[in-house]
Amino acid sequence: MEVMRILHMNRGNGETSYAKNSTAQSNIISLGRRVLDETLKKLMMSSSEISSFGIADLGCSTGPNSLLSISNIVDTIQNLCPDLHRPVPELRVSLNDLPSNDFNYIFASLPEFYDRLKKRENSNKAALGFQHGGGGGPCFLSAVPGSFYGRLFPCRSLHFVHSSSSLHWLSQVPCGEVNNEDGVVTTANLDNMGKIYISKTSPESAQKAYALQFQTDFSAFLRSRSEELVPGGRMVLSFLGRSSPDPTVEEACFQWELLAQALMSMANEGIIEEENIDAFNAPYYAASSEELKMVIEKEGSFSIDRLEISPVDWEGGSINDKTYDILRSKPEALASGRRVAKTIRAVVEPMLEPTFRQNVMDELFERYAKIVGEYLYVNSPRYALIIVSLLRMG
Repeated sequence: MEVMRILHMNRGNGETSYAKNSTAQSNIISLGRRVLDETLKKLMMSSSEISSFGIADLGCSTGPNSLLSISNIVDTIQNLCPDLHRPVPELRVSLNDLPSNDFNYIFASLPEFYDRLKKRENSNKAALGFQHGGGGGPCFLSAVPGSFYGRLFPCRSLHFVHSSSSLHWLSQVPCGEVNNEDGVVTTANLDNMGKIYISKTSPESAQKAYALQFQTDFSAFLRSRSEELVPGGRMVLSFLGRSSPDPTVEEACFQWELLAQALMSMANEGIIEEENIDAFNAPYYAASSEELKMVIEKEGSFSIDRLEISPVDWEGGSINDKTYDILRSKPEALASGRRVAKTIRAVVEPMLEPTFRQNVMDELFERYAKIVGEYLYVNSPRYALIIVSLLRMG
């Protein structure tokens, strides 16, 4: 699977597009707002002499969420500066995602984005003067396509990095390892039969391969950002993970388990080939907080300022009660299942199409919606949202 090519959300503004089905991700951005604001305040208080401020949103995706995070960041900086008795610095804002991302949707949304900022400026009587033409405006927005598992920006050009709902995606599908008679390590299939992600029935070798791929990727991410951030720069990262050491717990993998069930039901009817299910493995990993800490400490460029794990429901809603248990009527559960299926489809359909064909997608996600709805009727599943604030040391 060529991840750089197929890892993108459904493009455009249609009924199955990410733009129309990304409320869960929007809710997750909102859940991280408190940590975002706190981190920016600490950064602004320690960098009063900076006149040009470098900001990057990594994995910006497309649709309305692509500009939501940046809007929040700019809003916070705008509100902080008067309280800190300092002028608003020039803002250099970069939006990043893979080259296959629908950047055209973002560019088409920019006039509305600038108008909204201008109205907010006027209502607050602030002197930001955002402009989308020529020089003179203190906010300069650009797009930077490429993988955030490598270098994207010049050395020490950034002061703040943000990423939401992106770092659970891996740079590639993990490979198993086999030692031959000469002791040489070679790659092999994961032998993850009937599944598309690690599960209770996955071999231990598949679980280890996924964990190793995450460690490799996240270490590369930190190493790249350590070059690009100034000393004292900060990052706020939020992504799906898990609160348990066990990578096969429900919060880490069950959305994939139910999707595998939908695929297997179609294979049993001869609609798709079972061998294609056996061969497909999602480039995704829900890391634990301990795995995260281990990689951060080993890489050595960042210290953890704050790390939180927040439970969220499958539609991105906050769960405050540890005994969370929603009693739904059957119609409510099935309706929720359809919404969840639309959200998942907008994210994973481009990954599935090359293996299973575009013409089976409607049938697949109709089945998936029903399976999810039935599951939600008798269960109250959750994701574990990891929010971490990091300080660039040195």
